[in-house]
Amino acid sequence: MIPSPPTTPALEIRDLVKTFGDFVAVDHVSFQVSKGEIFGFLGPNGAGKSTVIRMLCGLLTPTSGWGAVAGLDVTKDAEEIRKNIGYMSQKFSLYDDLTVEENIEFFSRIYGVPGELRTERKDYVLRIAGLTDRRSTLTRLLAGGWKQRLALGCAIVHSPPILFLDEPTSGVDPIARRSFWDLIYQLAEGGQTILVTTHYMDEAEYCHRLALIYRGKLIALGQPEQLKRDLHSHKLLQLDTSDLLGTMRAVEGEPGVLDVAVFGAGLHVTVEDLAAAIERIRRVLEQKHIEIRRLEAIQPSMEDVFVGLIEAEEQKNP
Repeated sequence: MIPSPPTTPALEIRDLVKTFGDFVAVDHVSFQVSKGEIFGFLGPNGAGKSTVIRMLCGLLTPTSGWGAVAGLDVTKDAEEIRKNIGYMSQKFSLYDDLTVEENIEFFSRIYGVPGELRTERKDYVLRIAGLTDRRSTLTRLLAGGWKQRLALGCAIVHSPPILFLDEPTSGVDPIARRSFWDLIYQLAEGGQTILVTTHYMDEAEYCHRLALIYRGKLIALGQPEQLKRDLHSHKLLQLDTSDLLGTMRAVEGEPGVLDVAVFGAGLHVTVEDLAAAIERIRRVLEQKHIEIRRLEAIQPSMEDVFVGLIEAEEQKNP
């Protein structure tokens, strides 16, 4: 079960804008994240996610607007902000020729952990990452999931109150991803605030709240279940049959069918009217001698929400 976060704000931005010449990369984005909250930040490549994160990390100066991280102004206190955050991406640079323990020691020095606290912090990282028995293993010998846990451990060795994770689970298997999220929950329950970007829609469901950015603008903000409920335009059917491609050809273009998309081993069919569409689809597939294995109304997945919101935005601003 996803823990409920407390309500103390940890970071906040208001009308944040970043331009590069005539290009508006971030267009008046506003949101706040509570202490201990796992906040998902989603959007296609080039939408503005990384630009927002760089401004929050004190690496880019906003063109206009206001932001605060751990009570520090993103424009005036960039150096101090960097001392109060941890950052991990899919390209986090571990040193393969060092052991697990040596990597942690190296990053504790980089992050300025006081000498008298380094042993304590190293032992904490080893314990929470489950790496105590691997402390003497060369990093290059670790499997991808363990490298990922070590990278996270190195990012939190200085005990930052706020953690930025940029596509942290890219390229690892589903079991390792699930284990990594268990670790994220532990950190959040301990009071750390986590802002995470991901392109895995199942991971978006693990967050307390989500923000979706598209073409530099925030187009949705809320809890995963709330965003699903709010997608009123998506009356959705799950359709599984004996002939996937034949079913797509038969159903596409039928009156009342708005969209047909492959989803797993079946299809997600967006329709105007559920009852009418079910009857029409049954009749069409029966004529084609295609066996229906499942045909029922379903709640949109986060992937459906993601696609639906972007399609709606494109219709408003072609």
